[in-house]
Amino acid sequence: MMRVHDILKSFIEFIYPSTCPLCDARVSTHGELCADCWTSFNWIDGAKCVKCGFPFASSFDMSPNMLCPTCAAGKSELDVIRSACVYDDASRAAMLPYKHGGHTQYAHFMSRAMIWALRDTDISPDIIMPVPLANRRLFHRGYNQATLLARPIARAFNVPLDLDSIRRKYRENMGHKTSSQRAANVHNVFVVRRPDKIRGRKILLVDDVMTTGATFNELKRVLVDAGAVAVYGVTFCRVAHTAQN
Repeated sequence: MMRVHDILKSFIEFIYPSTCPLCDARVSTHGELCADCWTSFNWIDGAKCVKCGFPFASSFDMSPNMLCPTCAAGKSELDVIRSACVYDDASRAAMLPYKHGGHTQYAHFMSRAMIWALRDTDISPDIIMPVPLANRRLFHRGYNQATLLARPIARAFNVPLDLDSIRRKYRENMGHKTSSQRAANVHNVFVVRRPDKIRGRKILLVDDVMTTGATFNELKRVLVDAGAVAVYGVTFCRVAHTAQN
């Protein structure tokens, strides 16, 4: 005999069939991508930098502890970074509507992919912290896209979500800026409000996309100054040219 829960689930599925959030093709699980959309993304699942997750060419012969040139030179500030996929035409077509067009349902498959991207790490964060938005930008957008991604990740790690320890000042948009301009733009943009929640903690930062790493680097600086003992990062996608920005 079917349980009431199963009956209700079947009824809801009949009225609202599960479809791919990107193309509306029928899928077996609500919020998941269809096979065609899944294979359109350049997932980072092969050889990568052990520290920052920068993807190497599939033919690259590397040791398990290989570092990219940036990390080998000691220029990557975070202890560990991972991204689910490369920022390209496919991920951009999903990211822009998610970030600016109110397609918040995309957070389901994006956050699941980010959890998957962390599978080869041994991090054990005490806090999950979405990269904060300035209040002015949050008011106009209506949501922080990083927070929507961070909630399922916090549940997966079974640790608290921290939304109030860091405040972000308003600055102009960082699009189309160079690495040095991005670094200057975010310098001193974050203000610690609750150092008591940061001191002695290991923190996993969550964001939608990593371009040059300037935002993560600045957050790491203020978090360590406030007493954090480790700072990690995860994004849905990242810029990955032949050399890191």
